Amino acid sequence: MSQGRFSGLLAKRAPGFTGAVFVGALALWFTSCGKKTGTPEWGREEVGKPAVAEVSNSVVAKPVSGRTTTAQAPPSAVAPPSTEGLRFIAYNVENWLTMDRFTDQKPSQNAPKPAAEKQAVIDILVSHSPDIVGLCEIGEAGDLAEIQNSLKAAGLDLPHVLYTGGSDPIRHLGLLSRFPITSRAKPAEVDYQLKGRTFAINRGILDATIRARGKSYRFLGVHLKSKREVEEADQEEMRIHEARLLRHHVDAILLTDTNARLIVYGDFNDTRPSKAFRTVTGNYNDPGYLTAIPAKDSRGEAWTHHWALHDTYSRFDYITVTRMLKPEVDFKTSRIIDDPSWSEASDHRPVLAVFK
Repeated sequence: MSQGRFSGLLAKRAPGFTGAVFVGALALWFTSCGKKTGTPEWGREEVGKPAVAEVSNSVVAKPVSGRTTTAQAPPSAVAPPSTEGLRFIAYNVENWLTMDRFTDQKPSQNAPKPAAEKQAVIDILVSHSPDIVGLCEIGEAGDLAEIQNSLKAAGLDLPHVLYTGGSDPIRHLGLLSRFPITSRAKPAEVDYQLKGRTFAINRGILDATIRARGKSYRFLGVHLKSKREVEEADQEEMRIHEARLLRHHVDAILLTDTNARLIVYGDFNDTRPSKAFRTVTGNYNDPGYLTAIPAKDSRGEAWTHHWALHDTYSRFDYITVTRMLKPEVDFKTSRIIDDPSWSEASDHRPVLAVFK
């Protein structure tokens, strides 16, 4: 959401813009919500049921025709996979999709995420050798396959994949794993009522169970409603309602399995004191309370998102766990990844959780 960088570029170039060129660039800016990109559908909430079916397999997916892998680092540059425990990264990769963008100081239509940004994402992931990666802001299934194939080309093989979404036809959720996905599920509730209108959860809820080294982990991934204002309803109320749907799904799981080893992660688009986030975690004294791993970066800072337009740094990205799983969290090793290339890759910084 780093619109500030675009504003500066536009201000510098505006005197040289005339007629339709300037109007077109300005229109592109006001419909965007990305650090380097934008699309009119970003703030649009679709009414009705989720339109995307889940796709799951256990082989390297084939990318959409015309796409190529971006990472060419030799396998020797990859840290060897851990033989104990589990390394999980939650990451909003900022619009890894085809859309209208403003890059190289000019607007472009139907453009992919720039190659340099893709490479930065791949380099970050490869350098931290995760066993499982939960991703936000993926476009088509072929975009997730491109990430998967790029990681493999760079020496990080995550052959098991799950791709899903909600009512938003543009942005989806993806999960890549070193270990097999043993089961997947969908929430019973996917829509809500707000001021007489029916809305469906915008990016859906990813639900995958993975068995790794003799232990079972159930991952619930989300990307809640953005802070961008929309005409249909209040953006904060929409996010709170989506948070309730997620909490209902968590409660339904814990009702049938009180010892469920849940990892609820993603881009919550809100901070810890917010009503939306507290709705997801629940009350501290309740058995179903979710603990947010208090990860920090190498400087002891805890923010994960930079909104350049407002020049604000916020903690939007979290990995939370149930009480059953909390004793297995390696709190000293879990952290916010602040590699130097983070800002080139995305407007979010990834969060790493390590389980013993």
